[in-house]
Amino acid sequence: MQGRRVVITGLGMVTSLGHDVPTNWKSLCEGKSGVGPITLFDPDGFATRIDSEVKDFDPSPWLTIREARRMERFCWFAIASADEAVKDSGIDFAREDTTRAGVAIGSGIGGIGEMETQQKRLLTLGVDRVSPFLVPKLMINAAPGLVSIRYGLFGPSCASVTACSSGTHSLGEALRIIQYGDADIMIAGGTEGALTPLGFAGFCNMKALSTRNDSPTEASRPFEKDRDGFVMGEGAGIVVLEELERAKKRGARIYAEFLGFGQAGDGFHITQPDPDGRGAALSMTKALNDGKVPPDQLSYINAHGTSTALNDAMETKAIRKALGPAADNVAVSSTKSMIGHLLGAAGGVEFVIATLAVVNDIVPPTINYNTPDPDCDLPDYVPNTAREMKVNTALSNTFGFGGHNATVLVGKFNG
Repeated sequence: MQGRRVVITGLGMVTSLGHDVPTNWKSLCEGKSGVGPITLFDPDGFATRIDSEVKDFDPSPWLTIREARRMERFCWFAIASADEAVKDSGIDFAREDTTRAGVAIGSGIGGIGEMETQQKRLLTLGVDRVSPFLVPKLMINAAPGLVSIRYGLFGPSCASVTACSSGTHSLGEALRIIQYGDADIMIAGGTEGALTPLGFAGFCNMKALSTRNDSPTEASRPFEKDRDGFVMGEGAGIVVLEELERAKKRGARIYAEFLGFGQAGDGFHITQPDPDGRGAALSMTKALNDGKVPPDQLSYINAHGTSTALNDAMETKAIRKALGPAADNVAVSSTKSMIGHLLGAAGGVEFVIATLAVVNDIVPPTINYNTPDPDCDLPDYVPNTAREMKVNTALSNTFGFGGHNATVLVGKFNG
């Protein structure tokens, strides 16, 4: 792909570890876990009773009570993270050509909580008691819509919906929009707030979730032999992307360069990944080729690393396919070990983390890594402790149900 260069000038993040980027980054580097007992609903009767909740989140700094009531939780997170990213970037949209600024924010599930609530009202109280706000609250594209409305933006506004790859696909879409010249600024990433009884029950009954209820902080253990499923999380990761020359012209602080994007399908199964990792490997190869980074020049991979038996073994194979001999020299870690799996928000949050790794030359760890798994045979999963090392380039992988694979590539900004 030949096009305009794209840089990252603002970062925003909400997870179980904190409501802003500095708090999250500090906790990630300290190897802290945000996993704990479920409090958002009564988990009695569920095989899994732990999750990775955003705790004590108050939307009032961004929304009035009336506004908050007319939005679902995933939109709260998107607005909070977008606000942090925009402020961090220093952009004042009152001074910008807002026809040249847009939004691309994905989500895997959207407003499932409102769907549950209104279904109960329909069945118990009747048709007339279903909220007129049902549709605008449950629709996934509400997140980018509300962010674009907040800043009065008239550029492209879109939402990718590709399960756990939604945030990454939205970032890739934003990259291409700027490269092709359809916008100069994009607010992009992913958001999710699907910790509800129905959403949780679906994953629980698939046997996809960890049942390590008595030791929640040890439940998410990607690439480790004793892993028993993923931990469901929530939150958002949003960035401000800009075309390089306009960012330099306004004197922006540039975190890093968005070098490349790759995507591929599995063509295999609606929920299981291709065990040979062909689509995942192709996604990584495309991202590296797009950014013109040879495999032996890659420093770090923020892995999809869900802590499920099938995903982690597949991703290990895929990394070996994509990198060849260089796979033995790259640091690979999964921050899901600390914040759980944020589904459609994972790609946005992990893009922020990959960017911070490049900026700070620090790789966050894979915590709870005690016993190696022969099926996960890469030599360096950055076990248990963050590492200071030179990080010139970083990949971030996301792989979603449906066989959707997406990879982004970030590098140090060199002018």
